[in-house]
Amino acid sequence: MKKHNILAITSLVLIAASCEGDKKNLFSIDDSQFKAMYHSGDAISLNITNKKDRTIDSVAYFNNDKRIGSVKGNESLNYKLESEKLGYQNIKAVIYFEGEKQETETRVEMVSNVEPKVMKYTIVNTYPHDKGAFTEGLEFYKGFLYESTGQNGNSNFRKTDYKTGKVLQQVDLDSKYFGEGITFINGKLFQLTWQDGIGFIYNAETLKLEKTFNYDKKIEGWGMTNDGKNIYHSDGTEKIWRMNPDNQKMIDYINIYTNNNKIKQINELEWIDGKIYANVWQKDAIMVVNPTTGAVEIVVDLSELRSKTSATPDDTLNGIAYNPATKTIFVTGKNWDKMFEIKIN
Repeated sequence: MKKHNILAITSLVLIAASCEGDKKNLFSIDDSQFKAMYHSGDAISLNITNKKDRTIDSVAYFNNDKRIGSVKGNESLNYKLESEKLGYQNIKAVIYFEGEKQETETRVEMVSNVEPKVMKYTIVNTYPHDKGAFTEGLEFYKGFLYESTGQNGNSNFRKTDYKTGKVLQQVDLDSKYFGEGITFINGKLFQLTWQDGIGFIYNAETLKLEKTFNYDKKIEGWGMTNDGKNIYHSDGTEKIWRMNPDNQKMIDYINIYTNNNKIKQINELEWIDGKIYANVWQKDAIMVVNPTTGAVEIVVDLSELRSKTSATPDDTLNGIAYNPATKTIFVTGKNWDKMFEIKIN
C-alpha cells in the first residue's frame, strides 16, 4: 500500500514539474530571420513565437536591460541599432498574457561599420633589447623609455636608455606577482599584475611605491595607456576598460571589433594622436582602435620584424611606445633581442 502511495506521489510531482516546464516555455523571440552579424543602422524585426497560442496582452522589449519599446498584443517591433556598443546585444522580451508574465531572451552580434585599412611601415632605427625581458608594457616618460616585464620571480619595471638598452633604474616585484602593463599619468606610474587583481602606484620621479589598489572588476590585468585624463586597461578579452586614475574605479568599456570579427586577447596599449594602438596576444601586428566605438580602423602587419631577431615562435610581439620627441613608434616583443623604431606610412 505504501509503495503504491509513493508511486502516486512521484507521478503527481513529475506531472506538476512537466506542467511548470511547459508553462515556462510558452514563448520565445523568433530569431529565425536574424543575421549572423549586424552593423550600426541595421534594423531588427522582433516578434514572439506563441507556442501554445495563448492570448498576449502586450510585450515589452529590452536591449542589455535598457527598454527599447513595447507593442500591443503580438505585433512586431522594428528596432534600429544606432548608438549601441559593438558586441553582443542581449535582447529580452517580457510577455504579459492572461494576467501573467514571462521573460525570454536571445542575442545578436553587432560589428563595426569600418573595414580596417592595412598600412605599411618603415624602420627608422634598430636598438638592442634585453633578451631576458618578458615585455608587458612600454612607455616613454620625460625622454626615457620605461619597460615592464612579466613572469613570477622575474617581474619588474625599469628606466632605460633606449639607444643602448642600458638599465638606469629598476624596481622588482615580489615573486608572487606577475607584472603587466604600465602607464604614466598625473605624476604617477601605474602598474598592473596579471591574475592577482592588484595594481601598484609609484611616484613617477622617485619610482617609490605610494599605493596598492584592487581592481574594481573581476578581470585580469594586461595592458595600460592613458589619454591624459583616463587610464585604458585591457583584460585579455575583447574589452578595453576606461578607469579613473584618482580612485581606480572603472567608468566604462568598449568592445574591439573589425567589420566582421571580434578581436580577443587585446594586450599592450599606447595612446597616439587620439587613438589606441594595441597589440594582440600572439599576433605580429598593431591595431589602431577608435577609443569611443572600439572599431579597428587600421592594421599594421609587423610580421617581417620577427625575422630580424632571434625570436622563437613563442616570443610574441608585445610592446608599443610613442616617442613624442621623434614622433616615431618603438616596438619589440617578449624575449626579443632587438627593439625597432618605426614610422607608419
